[in-house]
Amino acid sequence: MLDKIAKHFDFQQRALDLRAYRAEVIASNIANADTPYYKAMDFDFGAAMKSVEDGQGKLALAATDARHLASGAGLAMNGADLQYRGAVQPSLDGNTVDMDVERGAFADNAMKYQSTLTFLNRRISSLNDAIKGGQ
Repeated sequence: MLDKIAKHFDFQQRALDLRAYRAEVIASNIANADTPYYKAMDFDFGAAMKSVEDGQGKLALAATDARHLASGAGLAMNGADLQYRGAVQPSLDGNTVDMDVERGAFADNAMKYQSTLTFLNRRISSLNDAIKGGQ
């Protein structure tokens, strides 16, 4: 029974995980806006979600010793392949972070994260009503 309920929320959980990861990536770009030669990064949310949905996430390397580093070193999460974002306006120090683009992407991602939470909350509420008998 719990497996069916967990499967019911699996898609939204994956979407929230990817949205949270994208927020981290964008926040990293904003934090490094003044770092020379820093290249802004992002990933295609739709492609990452499709990859996770199809079960084509990255295969992890076997860590046979506690001193082994994690595969990818944080460059990919759940099928989200980070890519460098092209510079909108070239910078003399080689930095490709454009604060207007980053703020817009962060606000858009936050809005979509909140809407996913709202959708998930309504789904939980409807299941709760069904369990209680609609009272």
